[in-house]
Amino acid sequence: MHAYRSHTCADLTAANVGETVRLSGWVHRVRDHGGVLFIDLRDHYGVTQVLCDGDSAAFAELEKVRSEWCIRIDGTVKARDPELVNPKLPTGEIEVYVRELDVLGKAEELPLMVFGDQEYPEETRLRYRYLDLRREAMQRNMTLRSDVVASMRRRMWESGFREYQTPIITASSPEGARDFLVPSRLHPGKFYALPQAPQQFKQLIMVSGFDKYFQIAPCFRDEDPRADRSPTDFYQLDLEMSFVTQQDVFDTIQPVLTGIFEEFGNGRKVDKVWPQISYKDAALWYGTDKPDLRNPIKMQDCSEHFRGSGFAIFAKLLEQEGTQIRAIPAPGGGSRKFCDRMNAFAQKEGLPGMGYIFWREGENGTEAAGPLAKNIGPERTEAIRLQLGLGKGDAAFFLGGKPKTFEKVAGKARDVIGEELGLTDKDRFAFAWIVDFPIYEKDDETGEIDFEHNPFSMPQGGMEALEGDPLEVKGYQYDLACNGYEIVSGAIRNHKPEIMLKAFELAGYGEDEVKSRFGALFNAFHYGAPPHGGCAAGIDRIVMLLADEANIREVMMFPMNQRAEDLMMQAPSDPTSDQLMDLGLRIIPQE
Repeated sequence: MHAYRSHTCADLTAANVGETVRLSGWVHRVRDHGGVLFIDLRDHYGVTQVLCDGDSAAFAELEKVRSEWCIRIDGTVKARDPELVNPKLPTGEIEVYVRELDVLGKAEELPLMVFGDQEYPEETRLRYRYLDLRREAMQRNMTLRSDVVASMRRRMWESGFREYQTPIITASSPEGARDFLVPSRLHPGKFYALPQAPQQFKQLIMVSGFDKYFQIAPCFRDEDPRADRSPTDFYQLDLEMSFVTQQDVFDTIQPVLTGIFEEFGNGRKVDKVWPQISYKDAALWYGTDKPDLRNPIKMQDCSEHFRGSGFAIFAKLLEQEGTQIRAIPAPGGGSRKFCDRMNAFAQKEGLPGMGYIFWREGENGTEAAGPLAKNIGPERTEAIRLQLGLGKGDAAFFLGGKPKTFEKVAGKARDVIGEELGLTDKDRFAFAWIVDFPIYEKDDETGEIDFEHNPFSMPQGGMEALEGDPLEVKGYQYDLACNGYEIVSGAIRNHKPEIMLKAFELAGYGEDEVKSRFGALFNAFHYGAPPHGGCAAGIDRIVMLLADEANIREVMMFPMNQRAEDLMMQAPSDPTSDQLMDLGLRIIPQE
């Protein structure tokens, strides 16, 4: 017999009754039934109930074991009495009578329990991550993650891609976040950087003549943490192709992701039609460039109904350039109680409140109610109702100002309304391509033009587009949103050196700086660079959605905490004097 096990803790069934077996695992739960000990023995694969009584030579030793001790048992498989069968367990028809016991590893008093669903502070869970990972939900999430990555690889190979690895130690490159710098011992005073993404390398692979590339790529960004973003590192399915249009990229990645969500989505509906929505329309309709289309609410511009109206706040606001009044329809939200609740939500978000109108049964049919309705009169409220397609029992909420000042709150309000009114379809994965991103933005304070989005995107219209107003230039850049999260980002790349120079010139980067910061890419574009494009899908976020988790740390094996600290490994740590001397560095204490 094998030194540790003849079977896993998920293998044994009624067909094994009478066999002598050996199992190894962790003590999940101990139950003492007055002279008979029952233990749920757990390994990675499942749970088997083992028992022992005073007739067994192992009884005295088995009485000493506690939760999370690692043990090996030898015993005989017995059938459970019919009334004691547990249909929820694959091993629920049997139990193992213990004849021999070997303690492989004792456990001290536990800082967190593995058995049960107790909630523990995140700091405790991360400090003792090796215990936290023993919990059933975490085992399930990590297995799911591994299976998703394996499926991605298989699907990419089946799509004609090959996997190539790009460097982890490289040069600093602006990708929208801070780099992690690595000091060089051989070149004192100089630094490498961990790649924020394989962006330049995958483009260089296309210039090198490889037609299709993919990689399960680690990416490193020194970012502020959020629930859906790691503060240090993450993984993405990175891909690039030559001689492709934007639609070719969409047609390539859609079946891969559709297959992943169908395979691991636990039967939830996966939308087959992925609409393409412009960045401008996404902001107008949803208040975000990563809309949750499970929620059918679509915001609308209602400015004309308030211009010159009796509602002075909105009327005066619209006299200012660049302002707008936006309506959020709320089908089924037509009660004062709900409207007051949404008003309180807006105040929590830092706004004075939200104007609202709700429609109810009146003497002459449907009538509008609420302070705002009284101020603007029946003709305007009726015009708003018709525009929004609302009726009795419905409501609408209104926010105004320059769109960038209220869009984020409007988007949140749309989400809350959809949730509270039961409009959001929870049993579904809804996708949308967001396209036509602006390449440039103007700083409100300095008036200077800078990149708003990916500087490596090909401008729509090429060089000719760059001769006009930079704020009107759109790029062949795209994101894929799913259920309110951005899960894919990509672009058709700028592969012409003269367009690259002009694009960076508009953002204030001279030719010397472009050659200095992007020298390899700029030089490569002089040697027959093909048109190319691609995208990257965030593996962590995809698994988070599939696992139905709200926090990305629930699907990462060893994540950092909110302050970018590894409490288990105690990183970051202080370097030794010898390490600093080797690198020619000195730490200046912060006051």
